[in-house]
Amino acid sequence: MYRNARAEMVRAGISLTQLAEEMESHASIWSEKLNGKRPISLTEAKKFKEVVKSNLTLEELFEEFGEAV
Repeated sequence: MYRNARAEMVRAGISLTQLAEEMESHASIWSEKLNGKRPISLTEAKKFKEVVKSNLTLEELFEEFGEAV
């Protein structure tokens, strides 16, 4: 799960639906990507960073966190 990416979406006030529209994709696909169930390409990661206007590095944005137990 990419918690930092999701947190940046919240800070930017961008919903999953809005993100999917900006990324020319579907919300369900981006839900799976942000949950670590689908890979995110470098091109997608860069565009995500641009869309949410994040100051974090790509490494910080897409740092993987395990599921809470």
